[in-house]
Amino acid sequence: MKKYSGMVVIGLLAMFIGLVISIQITTTQGSDPGGLVPVAKAQGYLEQLKQVRVEKDAAVQELNELEARLDKIEKEKADEDFFLKGIVSDLEKYKIAAGVVDVKGPGVVITVDDPIPTEEFTNEYSVIMLRYELLLSLVNKMKDAGAEAISINGQRIIATTEISLAGDNVNINTVPTAPPYIIKAIGNPDTIESTITIRFGIIEQMKNYGLRINIDKQDELKVPRYSGIIKYRYAESVVEE
Repeated sequence: MKKYSGMVVIGLLAMFIGLVISIQITTTQGSDPGGLVPVAKAQGYLEQLKQVRVEKDAAVQELNELEARLDKIEKEKADEDFFLKGIVSDLEKYKIAAGVVDVKGPGVVITVDDPIPTEEFTNEYSVIMLRYELLLSLVNKMKDAGAEAISINGQRIIATTEISLAGDNVNINTVPTAPPYIIKAIGNPDTIESTITIRFGIIEQMKNYGLRINIDKQDELKVPRYSGIIKYRYAESVVEE
């Protein structure tokens, strides 16, 4: 009986957290005016945007607090129940793999910035933004090297992450970003560095465009969680009959 009561408590808290997330997203999406607006309305929309951001920050803070409470309850109940302890342990692994929790560990921090302005590389445009596919290649090479968690300018890279040029910005997880790009990767620092700096490798390719690259190996760094909502409209799990 104790086992099931613990699971019920965890389930209810998880549902509550899901409700907070849905409210947060609905509020944010519902306040987007979309399209071109007259100058007279721009200030009003700006104020609405500020208010939405305040509400979103408050919702995120509440979500973090609820998740902390849920994590505490999970661990307390797991200590009381061997069966539940195995479930909680597996759940933590899935959360890390999905990118929905903050993680820390050894790794590398790579800074990628545009060239110093010269006659060849002017400051009229961003080289790295025009060659944003180099960021994709860098991420893939770090994954090849065993990187277990990666973020770019605070955006966690997960299975659904897009890195694409959108106007004057490079969108990552639909969030506009601009150089310098700070890429964090958790994994074996030596393996990641040797993989990306191999001759004719991705770092050499980036430097051929004049990009400034700095690689800093660290004993411990933090990669933030994915802060968006993961939605699947078409994919669903297969249940064996």
